[in-house]
Amino acid sequence: MDQLSFSDAEHRSKRKRTRREVFMDEMDRTIPWNLLEAIIEPHYPKADNGRRPYPLSTMLRIHCLQQW
Repeated sequence: MDQLSFSDAEHRSKRKRTRREVFMDEMDRTIPWNLLEAIIEPHYPKADNGRRPYPLSTMLRIHCLQQW
């Protein structure tokens, strides 16, 4: 009966990061999201009547991903 240590158990549960995860992490480190959102926010639609718009941060990230 071989018992695993905590570090062995954690190492076994690690998996290889996908290219998508690596790209998204790099995108979050590189792009100043707060600055861009502050510039766009005055022009972004507000929730008045009808369906609420998606959050600005979500739409900005989607737009950037579509361009890349």
